[in-house]
Amino acid sequence: MHGPAPVTFDVKDAVGRLVREILANEKSGANADMQAYAGSPYPVLGLSVPRIRSVVRAFRAENKDLTAKNLNAVAKSLWSRPSFDEKAVAIALLGAYRKILDDGSWRLADRWVDSAIGWALSDALASGPIAAMVYPKPGRFQEVLRWTKSNRFWRRRAAAYAMHDFVLARELAKPLQLLEKLLHDDEFWVQRAVGTWLRECWKQDRRRAEAFLRKHVRGLPKVVVTVATERAPKSFRDELRKNR
Repeated sequence: MHGPAPVTFDVKDAVGRLVREILANEKSGANADMQAYAGSPYPVLGLSVPRIRSVVRAFRAENKDLTAKNLNAVAKSLWSRPSFDEKAVAIALLGAYRKILDDGSWRLADRWVDSAIGWALSDALASGPIAAMVYPKPGRFQEVLRWTKSNRFWRRRAAAYAMHDFVLARELAKPLQLLEKLLHDDEFWVQRAVGTWLRECWKQDRRRAEAFLRKHVRGLPKVVVTVATERAPKSFRDELRKNR
């Protein structure tokens, strides 16, 4: 006797259900303000972060055995949609299935980096699925290291945020190697990202981060010093400001 035929996953149907769920939660009102806040060129429907997580959680509960191929297809289709929120759900989907992400997922996320414009999309993509795929693969770290030379500043910023998993694991060699290449970047959004991740390094290993900052303080952009030392003692902040 043969068992029931396996149910074929319907990518188009899955995307349609996700889109309907997203659109059903659209909020009227200050979406232009929210778009400006996120720094996004894409229209914002107004889904909150908890609501986006809820949509993704429900999808995952219904699709526990999703393959990487089907996940990538769903995420790719959502990313091609016009709104910020649909792209945010696409990023969150990859993050929710981080254990099955494959080379196809990496190529997909890499293609998104330059169109993930604005800090909200860029940082979510880089510190989420990209960071999850960089951490276990030395070759991918080398790719991200090359992003620091990109002529697109959102890709350079993404390089810093891609260090998320290394920093949280207290493995600071690679993050500091990468951040050193961005220390004197001319773009404010990159400078702020460098400061942010130096601050996170400081929270994990104060002595090492302070030594790094002292070594490289000459000529550092003001915002790098300000953000990197937000949690540091005033005496250290004053020392760096004096010597920069």
